[in-house]
Amino acid sequence: MPVNFYGLFTVDIVYVITGLAAVTLISIIIAIVAVAKATSMKKKYQEFMQGEDGKSVEKLIKDNVDSIRELKEVSSQNESNIKDIYNKMQYAFQKLGLVKYDAFHEMGGKLSFALCMLDKRDCGYIINVMHSNNGCFAYTKEIVNGKSYIDLGAEEQKALDQALAGSNGDAQLGKNINKMLED
Repeated sequence: MPVNFYGLFTVDIVYVITGLAAVTLISIIIAIVAVAKATSMKKKYQEFMQGEDGKSVEKLIKDNVDSIRELKEVSSQNESNIKDIYNKMQYAFQKLGLVKYDAFHEMGGKLSFALCMLDKRDCGYIINVMHSNNGCFAYTKEIVNGKSYIDLGAEEQKALDQALAGSNGDAQLGKNINKMLED
């Protein structure tokens, strides 16, 4: 039995019913798939909200945010402490020079020594210890900006040059490097 659509065209009713049945079947299949996906998503959401040990995700996130805040505070405090230590280190003896020698040429063994200790600004002291048969004598000389205002002996000057050179061994090169580090 044909069906007339407003005089535009005619279609057999069997085709219309078959088409409607196919559309209905496809709609039912799509609805079942959507319900299955929604059910699966709901289960995953409930598992996620429960967490491993029953904590809610909100509490877990809040705890992590609190931990991050604590870490930032500790990091800030550590940074402040490191700056303080660095500033204090400027005045600690960082450069050393040691020259052992035989002061009176009668004893041997090079028991006398000149020890130079300088901070980052090349300020510090030279300690000269001379050992003899009669005793041990110690003298100190102040060093300011890499210079002594009291005349230095050869061993003391060599100890000062070693300290100014740092671990490089070359006094002038060490002075240049130390000056670069200060800038």
